[in-house]
Amino acid sequence: MKNFVQPGEALDLTAPTGGVVAGMMYKIGAIIAVAAAAAAEGAAFAGYVEGVFDLPSDTGAAWAVGDTVYLLANGAAFTKTATSNTKAGVAVTAKASAETTGRIRLIPSI
Repeated sequence: MKNFVQPGEALDLTAPTGGVVAGMMYKIGAIIAVAAAAAAEGAAFAGYVEGVFDLPSDTGAAWAVGDTVYLLANGAAFTKTATSNTKAGVAVTAKASAETTGRIRLIPSI
């Protein structure tokens, strides 16, 4: 097919201010992506927008399998709180309230 570009699980993106660190999540416009490798500010990098990742989460709230999760407005972690945050995916394992990471299936933004 002549118009096919790429499968879409990972996108070619440009690293934002400060660059990116492999395995960390970044919000670029409406895209939430996990960097596949480190890249300096302005450099190209592959960002996974689909898949299951262990990522930083807020403490104080437990998650159940299937809960919708959101990226905090400051981009630091994921939460179950929708208000002022960006919908990012679903929890694929339960998380106790004291845990600082959660297993999340990222769902591409539309």
